Amino acid sequence: MVRKRALRIVVGLAALSLAVTGCGRSTSGQTPQAGASASAGASASAAADAKAADLVPAALKEKGVLRVATAEGYPPMEMYKEGTQELTGVDPELAAAIAGRLGLKLEMTNASFPGLIPGLQADRWDLAMSSMSDTEERRKAVDFVDYFQAGGAIMVAKGNPAGVKDLADLCGRAVVLAKGSSNLAIGEKQNASCAKKMTISQSEDAPTGLLQIDAGRAVATIVDYPVAKMLATQSGKYEVLEAQYEAGPWGIAIDKKDSQLRDAVQRALQELIDSGEYTKLLEKWGVQGSGVQAATVNNQK
Repeated sequence: MVRKRALRIVVGLAALSLAVTGCGRSTSGQTPQAGASASAGASASAAADAKAADLVPAALKEKGVLRVATAEGYPPMEMYKEGTQELTGVDPELAAAIAGRLGLKLEMTNASFPGLIPGLQADRWDLAMSSMSDTEERRKAVDFVDYFQAGGAIMVAKGNPAGVKDLADLCGRAVVLAKGSSNLAIGEKQNASCAKKMTISQSEDAPTGLLQIDAGRAVATIVDYPVAKMLATQSGKYEVLEAQYEAGPWGIAIDKKDSQLRDAVQRALQELIDSGEYTKLLEKWGVQGSGVQAATVNNQK
């Protein structure tokens, strides 16, 4: 979408004044102001040394449950176990690991991808974790704790009967792209420069888009690289071109008003990275090449 499901937020957003710093904590590393003195400095130092569970907001700690929403249908990132309604994949497993670090019970909900950010703003869940690209557009509404790095890749039928080599080769052809995704934005951006325009149809997700390729109604789609590779491997019916377009970070979305939870999630992810659990989880799903070395907020290095 992964999702790059990314670009658009289809709801009107009120301007938000909360500033987000790269490290997620504006006092970190600063010298205490006169009058605040040693106690403020000690408080900042204690916060810097705190475990993730110590940073959980009191109200959330009292509830004891971390509500996380995803949008299944994007293997290996988020999907149902075969024959069940049980969510599995990279995002559900990483969400469970983060909840564990926070000392909370995970409550995972499947929702529509376009509804994830509005659901955060309406307090229906605490986090949205669904292969969501961290973009400037989305940062108007939410903060991101970045946990993955990938770009969109072109998928075609096995044997590549249309001879597609790159994005420019999609000009003048029928292409299917997932609605609300940054891969849709990649296609639309390319289409703007095409002398002969693409015919672009929109699907609910990557698997339903591939059905249009099966039926001969489209010659290609664009899917986030790790997802594309797994779909191609599982089905044996498609090929993935190796070039990745608009590669960038994917993030765990958190409403801007929940900055304390954002900091706790960032710390929890860093603890998982430092312990090696994060790498093992990615290796299990074959996506270790898209892992990050450090948990960052809003793509700040």
